[in-house]
Amino acid sequence: MRLRTDNDTDDHHAPKTITPGSGHCNDWQTDIPFMTTDHQANAEITRLPKEFLDRLAKPFTHFLHIEAAGGAILLLFTVAALVLSNSPWAHMFEQAWKTKIGLQLDSLEYARSLREWINDGLMTLFFFLVALELKRELVLGELNKPRMAMLSISAALGGMIFPAAIYLTLQSGQPGEHGWGTVMATDTAFVIGCMALLGSRIPQSLRVFMLSLAIVDDIGSILVVAIGYSSNISWGALAVAALGVVIVRAIAMLGFRSFPPYILIGGMIWLAIDTSGIHATITGVILGLMTPARRWVSADRLYAILDQVVAHPHGGARGSADTKDRQTLQVAEIAARETLSPVERLEIALHPWIGFCIMPLFAFANAGLPLSLSDLGNSVSIAVFAGFVLGKPLGILSFSWLAVRTHIAMRPPELSWRLIAGGSLLGGIGFTMALFIANIAFDNSVITSAKLGIFLASIFSATAGLSMLRWFPASGKPAQ
Repeated sequence: MRLRTDNDTDDHHAPKTITPGSGHCNDWQTDIPFMTTDHQANAEITRLPKEFLDRLAKPFTHFLHIEAAGGAILLLFTVAALVLSNSPWAHMFEQAWKTKIGLQLDSLEYARSLREWINDGLMTLFFFLVALELKRELVLGELNKPRMAMLSISAALGGMIFPAAIYLTLQSGQPGEHGWGTVMATDTAFVIGCMALLGSRIPQSLRVFMLSLAIVDDIGSILVVAIGYSSNISWGALAVAALGVVIVRAIAMLGFRSFPPYILIGGMIWLAIDTSGIHATITGVILGLMTPARRWVSADRLYAILDQVVAHPHGGARGSADTKDRQTLQVAEIAARETLSPVERLEIALHPWIGFCIMPLFAFANAGLPLSLSDLGNSVSIAVFAGFVLGKPLGILSFSWLAVRTHIAMRPPELSWRLIAGGSLLGGIGFTMALFIANIAFDNSVITSAKLGIFLASIFSATAGLSMLRWFPASGKPAQ
């Protein structure tokens, strides 16, 4: 049996309920309520068998889907890093992250510290996930309408330009002038976590607006890192990376659908970009935006294939993998998997690992800060604080208003300017992304002051944004 691509005829409706399972059928569990027959099958026999682990996994999976959970774990690891950095074990804690890890062959050595592997390697996966989410939103989600997308894109641009301008104004000619990119970032996890605390007090349109804004902001931030903080570019290595990108595109056009070849080539692209002098995390953005967002098997084709499934092969063929019945089951398994686009499958697979492992580990490695009152008046701390607290809301609000005024963008009726103002205050939570850029932009003499400014700005922005959205909602009346 042959499967042909349905990209051109797909009705683009969301695939039916095919969700990550518990390890059965290649990690995909299918629950198919849409199949009806003349004889109603028993509800229990039509489901996959339940194991004890499945009963434990259901409430845990529900927990993973709580939007605030990632931000809560991130906060926990941040507090742990701060405590250890101001404890008798501070030196030991810092030295652990400086441990060199790598390969050495004679005089050739490829190694970096544990912190650098986290910042340069694991964070590539984070930016890959961000690019996947942006691709999905642009193709399948809320941003597939150009004027709707332009509201978030315009707000994100304003939220990057205004903070950088304020920072440069305050730091012109100062030692921290090179750190202007730090104040351009927004922490997606903490912003979404804060909005989750507000529950039904805010409309869904604000969540979509802020999530889209934060995603575009993160993409813009990594482009700033790649362009603004790269030096001694090796064009030969860049040419190798470009060749890898061409190969990825070529094998996709040829119909390779298995992930391992892309992982191998992606790793080679990462190494080439890392060697070129450009920050290697840009690899995640490039490959994420190249990932197909269209499903290969349409819903109609999936139904037709599932109609042919034979639950029990003929007795004489038991144990053989070559019977028609078993081949049909294998085809059905592939069809169920391919009803989700590669973008969706990768998001489902990566999101828990990045949200609950990689980002907390990044915060644990980078959020350590020896607290000292003497740093409060440092010019870098003040510039970072002003960039986030003043620049973010001013930039987001002004560019959003300008985009709507010039009819470039469309504002949903339920998304009032008061709500956008509250969301723009939350946009000043830079935290993890700001720490990421600060480690690249600042030298050791001012990095502590920059981190202090990031912490204080994030706390103030979260408090101000939550207060405005909690006590002064869209109606203008304090929430009850």
